[in-house]
Amino acid sequence: MGADRGAGAFGHRADADGRGQAQESATGEIKLGAAIGTGPVDAVYKAINEIVQAPNNLVEFLVQAITEGMDANGDVTIRIEVPDSRGYMETAQGRQRRRLFSGRGVETDIIVACAKAYMQALNKMIDAPE
Repeated sequence: MGADRGAGAFGHRADADGRGQAQESATGEIKLGAAIGTGPVDAVYKAINEIVQAPNNLVEFLVQAITEGMDANGDVTIRIEVPDSRGYMETAQGRQRRRLFSGRGVETDIIVACAKAYMQALNKMIDAPE
């Protein structure tokens, strides 16, 4: 599970079949979710969304290899955006400001790296002041 990050933070476990598990650090409660998606990353993200229930939009998804060979580490970077109903603010000039949160995961299993990146971004969003 992920590290304790304060009240409301979640750790995770996920697999390529879209089965996800999250643990809330404040209570230690384990919640399970499963989902079917257009691929394993979509399925895992949907399973995590079922568990965490924090509305967001995925706006950037980047995968890079950071080592070589069959046991290469994959580096996943994502950005999520808070939907209209929760997080838009105006700048001093009166323009809308988007609330974006980034996450990064590094792992030899790219599906796990994706889940780590997503959970990091979600934890930032959940912990952010309104």
